[in-house]
Amino acid sequence: MIVSVATFGLMLAVSSAVSRSADPLIQEQATTLARAYLAEAMSASFCDPSFNPDGSAATTCRAECTGRPCASGCGGAVFGAESSRANYDDVCDYLGLSDVGARDRNGLSIALLGAYTVNVSVLDQSSVTLGSPALDASSGQIVRVEVAVSHNALNAPIRITAYKANLE
Repeated sequence: MIVSVATFGLMLAVSSAVSRSADPLIQEQATTLARAYLAEAMSASFCDPSFNPDGSAATTCRAECTGRPCASGCGGAVFGAESSRANYDDVCDYLGLSDVGARDRNGLSIALLGAYTVNVSVLDQSSVTLGSPALDASSGQIVRVEVAVSHNALNAPIRITAYKANLE
């Protein structure tokens, strides 16, 4: 009888540990996906390289973005919107990216990662000032890129954030 109770207790403990063993793997995969999407967005130019409103070579990226953060038009949000993720060339092109099932830069689904949902936000940060001379978010020189990855087995999405500044 004593051996039976001890065996039952041991089996209950092992069963509990085994049932949660996938959670760290799912969390690590979600974190890795978030980092990959963030790295991709952060490697893009701050402003759309093809933007030149008056046709002059003197128009700079800073002139494009002053007072025009992503939410109101910088990058692909209003002008120069790219037709596919493979063509994204500025950080604002990532505004609103939502992939149900992880995808690579070319839009191809990544095998075995279809249960993850990835959302990218690009936000202006009106209260942030960085560096010297100061770059001021209120004039569209700084954006915050946030990537959130969710999965049914996670209690909350994995979120990572970085700031991108217009240094041109």
